[in-house]
Amino acid sequence: MDGIINVYKEKGFTSHDVVAKLRGILRQKKIGHTGTLDPDAEGVLPICLGSATKLCDMLTDKSKTYETVMLLGKETDTQDISGEVLAEKNVSCDKEEIKQAIMSFVGEYDQIPPMYSAKKINGKKLYELAREGKVVERKPSHVCIHEIDILEWNLEENEVRMKIFCSKGTYIRTLCHDIGQSLGCGACMKELLRTKVSRFELKDSLTLQKIEELKASDQIEDYILEPDKVLFEYAAMQTKKEADRLVYNGNALYKNQLIAMEDGKKEQYRIYDSNGKFMGIYAWNEGMKAYKPVKMFL
Repeated sequence: MDGIINVYKEKGFTSHDVVAKLRGILRQKKIGHTGTLDPDAEGVLPICLGSATKLCDMLTDKSKTYETVMLLGKETDTQDISGEVLAEKNVSCDKEEIKQAIMSFVGEYDQIPPMYSAKKINGKKLYELAREGKVVERKPSHVCIHEIDILEWNLEENEVRMKIFCSKGTYIRTLCHDIGQSLGCGACMKELLRTKVSRFELKDSLTLQKIEELKASDQIEDYILEPDKVLFEYAAMQTKKEADRLVYNGNALYKNQLIAMEDGKKEQYRIYDSNGKFMGIYAWNEGMKAYKPVKMFL
């Protein structure tokens, strides 16, 4: 199978667990995920199958939407509720102060990745170092919080539920931690639900059990999205019949060998053969005055 399936990652599973289980369910080895979700987190995890695994890095690059519950007054070593408690403080700030602190993070900011994360330093994952009791200096990552909506207040329990639309590489538990630091009372993340990655939404996601049922009833193909369907931001072009042999071999293509299928000048393009079969992503090369392949999906 070649394409992308929208998996609902349940609590207790790592992203790697999901991939391993899908290999057994689908009886297919070539499977990859599109970005790590912590074991306690739930929600949308697009999984790439077959030739579509070439899309993994492109989908990891996308902005994402989350719902989270921030717990004020508690700091942990993992920055979420599952970690060891480092400090507990009284929460004396009012709703308006909390709201101002939250909204001050909308926009670009430099976020220091947590020690308990899969980010690598000198070839070793940070969480491996953290488990050894080591704390190392981490360079800040430049992230962007596009939007924050406060969905629910529960100040009796020191909790705030928020919807966050953010750039790739953003750690929501670190955002909660940083908001707590700015308020002076500390904070950690209590819950995390990823609701959207690119065009993949929570309402369309499938649990592993549902995928197993669909596979058993031979309906699973209906839920696998073809690779080109997630590359809608690229304009489409089609080869003329005489240029089909060039695209089949992954050769460069010249303007007179292509027909524009959609308006718009883009840096990269979806290329189809003369019969409408998706072949790959091409980009304009000014030096060659031709389009060169970036990723092929033969």
